[in-house]
Amino acid sequence: MRLTVAQALVRFLAAQYTERDGVRQRLVAATWGIFGHGNVAGIGQALVEEEHMPFHQGRNEQAMVHAAVGHARRTNRLSAHAVTTSIGPGATNLVTGAALATINHLPVLLLPGDTFAGRPADPVLQQLQLPYAGDVSVNDCLRPVSRYFDRVTRPEALIPAALAAVRVLADPAETGAVTLALPQDVQAEAYDWPERFFAERTWRVRRPSPDEDELDAAAAAIARATRPLIVAGGGVRHSAAEESLSDLAARTGIPVASTQAGKGSLPHDHPQDVGGIGHTGTAVADHLARTADLVIGVGTRWTDFTTASGTLFGHPDVRFVNLNITAFDSHKMAALPLVADAREGLEQLHALLEQHHVTAHYVHEYAEEKLRWEARVDAAYAVPDEDARPTQTQVLGVLDTLVDASDILINAAGSLPGDLHKLWRTRSPEQYHVEYGYSCMGYEIPAAVGTLLAAPGRPVWALVGDGTYLMNPTEIVTAVQERLPLKLVILQNHGYASIGGLSEAVGAERYGTDYRLRADDGGFTGPPLPIDLGANAASLGMRVLRPRTVRDLREALADARAATDPTCVYVETETADSVSGPPPAQAWWDVPVAEISTRPSAVKAREEYDRHVTARRRHL
Repeated sequence: MRLTVAQALVRFLAAQYTERDGVRQRLVAATWGIFGHGNVAGIGQALVEEEHMPFHQGRNEQAMVHAAVGHARRTNRLSAHAVTTSIGPGATNLVTGAALATINHLPVLLLPGDTFAGRPADPVLQQLQLPYAGDVSVNDCLRPVSRYFDRVTRPEALIPAALAAVRVLADPAETGAVTLALPQDVQAEAYDWPERFFAERTWRVRRPSPDEDELDAAAAAIARATRPLIVAGGGVRHSAAEESLSDLAARTGIPVASTQAGKGSLPHDHPQDVGGIGHTGTAVADHLARTADLVIGVGTRWTDFTTASGTLFGHPDVRFVNLNITAFDSHKMAALPLVADAREGLEQLHALLEQHHVTAHYVHEYAEEKLRWEARVDAAYAVPDEDARPTQTQVLGVLDTLVDASDILINAAGSLPGDLHKLWRTRSPEQYHVEYGYSCMGYEIPAAVGTLLAAPGRPVWALVGDGTYLMNPTEIVTAVQERLPLKLVILQNHGYASIGGLSEAVGAERYGTDYRLRADDGGFTGPPLPIDLGANAASLGMRVLRPRTVRDLREALADARAATDPTCVYVETETADSVSGPPPAQAWWDVPVAEISTRPSAVKAREEYDRHVTARRRHL
């Protein structure tokens, strides 16, 4: 079959499927693209010819990757989107999104254009020239943030490259960003392809079982423990292991804390759910972590937010069991490794622990602490005055009264991830969609678009602060174009609220974190910037609601939830006090403070830093 390289690639991708638990679906369900001279005559022309490959028009290359990641997360990594860009800035704009996808183990296929393989002119437009390396292009920036990278410099090289690319996309232990760099002359070159290349292929997503010896060792360790704690990570969600986790926790009485990626593995009202863990965790989860003699990590990478930078797990004899599909993560924390699919591992542990249950005293202890924490959440959500301007936590509280298990909340950066991790009462596994592996400002709106495409009919909320909104509002236009009922909530607090608080804590005095006019003394201490982000959202095609009070907010959020068109709720928030605001951090996070300073605030912060550092330990 004679086709161009680009035509062959698109046709090949349209014939790839995944299958898990008997459910079969398209592996590459659609392609996002922004066309330039590096891909318009190749991939662009091929997309016109291939009727089985849906196309979505993006506005920013990074945002297109975020949209693809939103789709991949919603489909539990069983389906992905491709993203095509031109050469030069279009390609380098992919790097941030690729890093986010790879860090979070979420599949996305990147198809950046590349400079001429045949080098008819040197340099061509947007070509990077290095005196010491003639085979390097800007696309090589994508190598360290890709799980697989290849440059297709000859037509026949596409066959092994494409097969390797989809193998990695479909492998839960290997997946992340996959890059096929496509020189623009090769994209348009014709070749006689074997028809077998375009036959439908089904990539079966494995559920590897644990090694029998590893399983026995893990079960024995759990049976010996007096204060075990399960930490649920994103692997629970990706494996669709929520029911298996629920059954194990209910049968054994072992409490379950969750990372940002794992929150929602159990519903908030499950008796064994104790909420988020770590720096942004709940008081009950962090207390249990400090006193646990065995910690069972399920599908977690053990980031510093989860471990409180190595200070959280304080029991002198604490040990770890790590159930993870990747050996790399299962060996962290000097753990007993259990290398397996999360669902398979949990079910087999359940069978071995059928007669095991923690003590009634332990259950009573964490149940009482959970009740006390719920009262603290109620206080943060409480509204003494319906006619006052809402605080950020009151916005979450009002939203909490309106949603049900079908709603999906998307967030990634700022102060909201901490508030959500501590306070949000998750009702379903899909509801809590907070990207915190890369904590990328600007993720929320495009990820909501990708999620809406993957979950039509579900209410999808993108929650952003003003700082995040300014980073990447462009895919509002895509939501309008695709007639997607995006529900955008913009919290206007005039600056970088989260980093401002951190700046104050580490002695940097909130410098450069408020959105204020520059004053005569050169500092950013003037009045708040006269910007209207609601007007900006309206200019991009959204319907904008402007609640001024909590009462107004309640009506506006209900209106937005029922809306069938893209709707923005733009709300000025009030600063909360220590009683009604979010609870403070329940565990430390390591942000090194200046060792020497003339500023008293930095000196004091360094003293506090040195005190915390002494609690850090390595688990061996």
